[in-house]
Amino acid sequence: MFYLVRTPWWLKKIYSRLIWSIPVKEKVLYLTFDDGPHPVATPLVLEQLKKYGARATFFCIGKNVEEYPQIYRRVLLEGHRVGNHTQNHLNGWKTDDRKYLENIRDAARLIDSDLFRPPYGRIGVLQSALLRQAPLNYKIVMWEVLSADFDTALVAERCARHVIRNARPGSIVVFHDSEKALPRLSEALPMVLEHFSKEGYRFEAIPVRLYE
Repeated sequence: MFYLVRTPWWLKKIYSRLIWSIPVKEKVLYLTFDDGPHPVATPLVLEQLKKYGARATFFCIGKNVEEYPQIYRRVLLEGHRVGNHTQNHLNGWKTDDRKYLENIRDAARLIDSDLFRPPYGRIGVLQSALLRQAPLNYKIVMWEVLSADFDTALVAERCARHVIRNARPGSIVVFHDSEKALPRLSEALPMVLEHFSKEGYRFEAIPVRLYE
């Protein structure tokens, strides 16, 4: 399984219209969680975030919002942001452009947000352009640091180390509130929250004010 734990500068430069990090002058990290809501993983995440007074952004799959609406509401009630992650976790590279946008619109009926993250980080050039322009006007949020908690070959400590070694002020960090990631997420997330809290960081949701 090939993936980059830290997004290289040249990739961010090539795809400069996508959001990879947030410019900040303080010690702030932007934790994000993909693929939920999940009946076990998402509540676990919410409890950990609450312990540290942390806010985060959850990129939700529409069909999971339909299945677990009460957990989705809890995410919002506890002060976190949400984003669209398609209705059925589609890979943009393998999906017809029209079908891809229709799937996102289906999710948008359930997820009220102008934030979008492509599943697997895979999105076509035309798909990206259409999403960013009117009438959709999505902000496409990628990431700077990948915990790789989805990788079943890793242990939780390795996932936490990915974040601890690579995150810096303004980094957007990806975890997954999913069944597959749960064994690593459940241990790695507390490690990351504790480490950066001791370093004087705070955790915020992707800010609205930067894009108004």
